[in-house]
Amino acid sequence: MSRRSGILEFAVLGLLRESPMHGYELRKRLNTSLGVFRAFSYGTLYPCLKTLVANGWLIEEPGHTPEDALAAPLAGRRAKIVYRLTAEGKEHFEELLSQTGPDAYEDEHFAARFAFFGQTSRDVRMRVLEGRRSRLEERLEKMRLSLARTRERLDDYTLELQRHGMESVEREVRWLNELIESERAGRDLKGPASGGSAQQNNTTGSPGVLPRPGDTPGTDTPGDTAT
Repeated sequence: MSRRSGILEFAVLGLLRESPMHGYELRKRLNTSLGVFRAFSYGTLYPCLKTLVANGWLIEEPGHTPEDALAAPLAGRRAKIVYRLTAEGKEHFEELLSQTGPDAYEDEHFAARFAFFGQTSRDVRMRVLEGRRSRLEERLEKMRLSLARTRERLDDYTLELQRHGMESVEREVRWLNELIESERAGRDLKGPASGGSAQQNNTTGSPGVLPRPGDTPGTDTPGDTAT
C-alpha cells in the first residue's frame, strides 16, 4: 500500500467512526473537513472503499433515506450504498491512531493525523507534535544552509521565494511550540472545529482547529494527495 493510499484509508476509517455515510457524503467530508483531500476523484475513493470492505473493516448496507427508497424505480437508478465501520475496522483505526512513527511527521500524513487528534490520546498527540517539530527544525536548518551557500547566485525573486519558504516553516514551528506547551500544561484548545473529525473531545482534551494545507510547508498542491 502506498503512503498516499494509506493516508486516504486512515481518513475514511476516521470519518466513518463518527457515523455511517454514503460515498458522496464521504467525498464531501474529505474535501471540506480535511484540506489535504481538497481535490480527488471518485475513481480514487471507491477502490479505497472496496479494499476496506475486502479487509473486513467496512460493510456495505443499502441506504434508508426517502431518496434512496425512490432511487431504484426511477430510470433504473440504484439505491445508494452506505458504508459502516465494523468492530474490526474500529480496532484497526485505533491501532493506526496509536502509531507515532516517522510517517506521522510528514506533511500530508501529519495534516490527516492532526484532523483526528480529537480521537487520539494525549501522550500520542505529544509524540506526533514533537516529532513533527523536530522534522521541521531539521528542514529549516537545511534551508538556511542552502540559502547561505547560494545567496550570491540567486536573483531577487528567487531569493524572496526562498525566504518565504523559510518563514512558512518558522511559522509552523512556532505554532507547534504553542500546541506542545498547551499539551504539557494539560490545557484543551477551545473553539469550534473546521470539521467534525477534529471537534473537541472532553475525554482526551483535543485541539479544535485544523491546519490549513496552504500553511503547511510541502503541501502547496494538496489536490495531488489522492489522485
